[in-house]
Amino acid sequence: MAEQERMVEAILFATSEPVTVKDLNDRMPHGSDAAEALIYLRKRYEGRGVTVVKVGDAWAIRTAPDLGFLMQKETVETRKLSRAAIETLAIIAYHQPVTRAEIEEIRGVSVSRGTVDQLLEMEWIRFGRRRMTPGRPVTFVVTQDFLDHFGLESARDLPGLKELRAAGLLENRPPPGTVPQMGDGDVDAEEQAAEGQSELFED
Repeated sequence: MAEQERMVEAILFATSEPVTVKDLNDRMPHGSDAAEALIYLRKRYEGRGVTVVKVGDAWAIRTAPDLGFLMQKETVETRKLSRAAIETLAIIAYHQPVTRAEIEEIRGVSVSRGTVDQLLEMEWIRFGRRRMTPGRPVTFVVTQDFLDHFGLESARDLPGLKELRAAGLLENRPPPGTVPQMGDGDVDAEEQAAEGQSELFED
């Protein structure tokens, strides 16, 4: 098992993307048990500068959360999102799998193609299964890259309403009658005005 643990460590260290247990077993000698080796390896790295973390259904070696500030110069990457993109991403994360029509119903405005395309290009969302309803609309779900970026094991680890309000992510709802109606669309000028909110989604 010690040798298998070393092999798993070597693979995770050399791979930039999270690796599934199946992929680990496929690379290791026949009869190896990557899942058990991961248990020992994860415990061995507890309290160290890097940790073994689960990302979705895969595993990776990542910098310990409390030491992330040391890597700031190497990892800072400006990735501003418009207000429309932030709202769309949040709806998908909390309501997945969700259709475009459902996103528009929750937001109260139509979702522009550019907003969805931006999130798809960033690989933070992907197409899910089609709904077995008339028209068979496609659904959207968040990706493993999204979970990895925000240090989440699964979408269940997303913060609740209380945490979002404390972080300033939730604002008071506008007075009745001022909510945009369906069909108003995403207005670029309004998105730019909300640039401060987009900083929450920068690397």
